[in-house]
Amino acid sequence: MALTIGDNVPDFSLIDQSGIERRNKDLDGIPYVLFFYPKDDTPGCTIEACGFRDKYDLFKILGAEVWGISNGGKESHLDFATKNKLQYPLLCDKNNQLRKTFGVPKKLGLIEGRVTYIIDSSGVIRHIFEDLLNGPAHIKEALRVLKEIQV
Repeated sequence: MALTIGDNVPDFSLIDQSGIERRNKDLDGIPYVLFFYPKDDTPGCTIEACGFRDKYDLFKILGAEVWGISNGGKESHLDFATKNKLQYPLLCDKNNQLRKTFGVPKKLGLIEGRVTYIIDSSGVIRHIFEDLLNGPAHIKEALRVLKEIQV
């Protein structure tokens, strides 16, 4: 069953492109954005990842963390992050376990979905945005919601 707005995000732990273990419970008290993307180094994913990079200072001003997630491995994520100068973690969801936990759908039964979750400082999902083709819209939506939920 897919997670929905109002659900608490279950505890998870994944390594990032640098081999650092990232646990959402370490973000207790901090709002964060999880964006699930299909694949490193594809045109749409590069546009989306670079959009989060370009607005990263705004996310920090809003007190939020940003984590990208796909099923790519550490080496693929490291290459992608280095090539595009990404300053936030890309988590390795090798067997799509976290994607399945969240219920991120596939498109046409084949393509991994592009879905962004905005989670408040209590670990509650406040907004879910899904659009496979419009990566930049994910950044705009995340910033809009983070501004709305600021205390």
